[in-house]
Amino acid sequence: MPTEEQIILVDRDDVQVGVMGKLQTHENGLLHRAFSILVKNSKGEMMLQKRARGKYHSGELWTNTCCGHPREGEEIIEAAHRRLGEEMGFDCPLVEISALIYQANLDHGLQENEFLHIFSGTYDGVPRINPGEASDWKWMALGDLQSDAEKNPGAYTEWLKIILNEVQKGAITLM
Repeated sequence: MPTEEQIILVDRDDVQVGVMGKLQTHENGLLHRAFSILVKNSKGEMMLQKRARGKYHSGELWTNTCCGHPREGEEIIEAAHRRLGEEMGFDCPLVEISALIYQANLDHGLQENEFLHIFSGTYDGVPRINPGEASDWKWMALGDLQSDAEKNPGAYTEWLKIILNEVQKGAITLM
């Protein structure tokens, strides 16, 4: 039987204070290290993925290109490249553009409480999505995405809406 993925618990300065199973961390709403990747194409459109129905939370919601958690001892940039390959079947150069702490209530009684590192990259190819991670993908212009997320908030993940709000406020600039 595979063991549950362990994620890194951190303090508000992103200093590791422990590790815990992913599900237990989200059941208890504990602050942990995570990342989100925003990939755009040369037209400036954002690559979105629709989370697979079987995900332990936020299934069938549209979200940013990729997200995940680094493993203990793994550099966050290495984890970002690993997950981009695992989820979307490609890799591209990534640059960290921001970091923030956010909390959100999710489905199934789970809670996000993340020290979130945000990466940006550019890619013009077609992803090879992992069906266990994503059920669909699309390119979308940022303005259209922001407008649709405001009109249909239930179609998008909580963290993507928070990131889009930070972009709209000018706190995050997409490269």
